Amino acid sequence: MTALPVNRFKRRLAAREQQIGLWGALPGSYVAEILAGAGFDWLVFDTEHAPGDPISVLPQLQAAAAYEVAPVVRAATNDTVLIKRLLDAGAQTLLIPYVQSAAEARAAVAAMRYPPRGLRGVATTTRAGRFGRVEDYVLRAETELCLIVQVETREALDALDEIMAVDGVDAIFIGPADLAASLGHPGAAGHPEVVATVEETIRRIVAAGRPAGILTLDPAFARRCMAFGTCFTAVGIDAAMLARGAEALAASFGSG
Repeated sequence: MTALPVNRFKRRLAAREQQIGLWGALPGSYVAEILAGAGFDWLVFDTEHAPGDPISVLPQLQAAAAYEVAPVVRAATNDTVLIKRLLDAGAQTLLIPYVQSAAEARAAVAAMRYPPRGLRGVATTTRAGRFGRVEDYVLRAETELCLIVQVETREALDALDEIMAVDGVDAIFIGPADLAASLGHPGAAGHPEVVATVEETIRRIVAAGRPAGILTLDPAFARRCMAFGTCFTAVGIDAAMLARGAEALAASFGSG
């Protein structure tokens, strides 16, 4: 029989080791393989604000499997069927966006777990269980699955203590862009109120003994968040890197 794949990302979260990540918004296994070998600790395959879906995520996961990077899949929404499909495709770590209450967090946990502890549908020949080659996959899968919930609204922050207390939530991720909009500053993640709220939220998560994460394209703020206690910190987006790099190259030759 085949061994159950170990989720190194989950173990490093539990140990509060700093893990530096990159956001993958561009679909396709070719881009995924380029990013997977770049040296980051974790890599997000985004299906919320990117064209990805369970069909396109599968080859991305396959491409990343040859590298040490830990793939994280952001689901489009907190949906039981969608979560099931991503897990069956072999995703071990899911990031669920827009979780605003303990009830929504519990729903995500239930979608990650097989009955009687949850609602995940049972199939025995999926990629997740190595097509039936992982012995007792249904009984043991939960130990290597990792659930990150994303808090990105004022309502979510008001319910943060209750969300963090939900059994099965492994980490809390702060979404600065949506949080900025929720606080009345759309498009201004660097607004002083947003920055102060993010920093206070990191403190709250760390004080509760939970792993905190964030995405920011500001290197100085990324390091500040790490100093406050984030232990999984995404510092770039592939689409932004391509766009800004292409613009800079064109400008350097007097084009554009």
